[in-house]
Amino acid sequence: MTPIRIGQIVPSSNVTMETEIPALLRAREAIAPERFTFHSSRMRMKHVTKDELAKMDADSDRCALELSDARVDVMGYACLVAIMSMGHGYHRASGERLHGVTRGNGAPAPVITSAGALVEGIKAIGAKRVAVVTPYMKPLTEMVVDYIRNEGIEVGDYRALEISDNLKVAAHDPMNLPGIVAGMKTDDVDAIVLSACVQMPSLAAITTVEAQARKPVLSAAVATTWSMLRELGLNTRVPGGGTLLSGAY
Repeated sequence: MTPIRIGQIVPSSNVTMETEIPALLRAREAIAPERFTFHSSRMRMKHVTKDELAKMDADSDRCALELSDARVDVMGYACLVAIMSMGHGYHRASGERLHGVTRGNGAPAPVITSAGALVEGIKAIGAKRVAVVTPYMKPLTEMVVDYIRNEGIEVGDYRALEISDNLKVAAHDPMNLPGIVAGMKTDDVDAIVLSACVQMPSLAAITTVEAQARKPVLSAAVATTWSMLRELGLNTRVPGGGTLLSGAY
């Protein structure tokens, strides 16, 4: 079987998306026949600020073009806040534009944004109201919350961990997350977004928090993996991926 090529458009300082998505798809390989390889192109970004995010997003066309040279089967735009900081609904415009870049290069590939995947993943499990954890500074977190609300999803309690240095975001211990969620109001939500950021690690805590909160738990990385599998027409069951990757959606 020819391996499926997963392309990722990644901020230059992001070191998590290239670990969590492969970890999820390797876990899937243990129960399914498909095999995957992983390929990245990077956009320059060190600090999670609105100005740096806008400059970085302008580089995404180049990344899509480079990855289409490798004839990847699907691409993931691995920065949720960059998309959400560009205005309501921007994940649709971004995905269409980047797909156009691949099409123009004679190697059309669907482009998943982590922002769009998170919105669609929340809706897929039937959640109407969510609690959200982000590593961002408070103004960017409020922008993310507003973006999610604009997509017709209510946001209850949310936490901004206020880490601006992107490498420090990656260094945040995911096993701090159960304690953070325990201090949040979650009794009035349908699901918990454990990390609304593909750079903040959370995979190790997904099943722990699901058991602790007795609610579905998802993250930007989990949702991106789910959305990629759907675009590829593959079963979405992934061990350790939580409710969204149970295979039921």
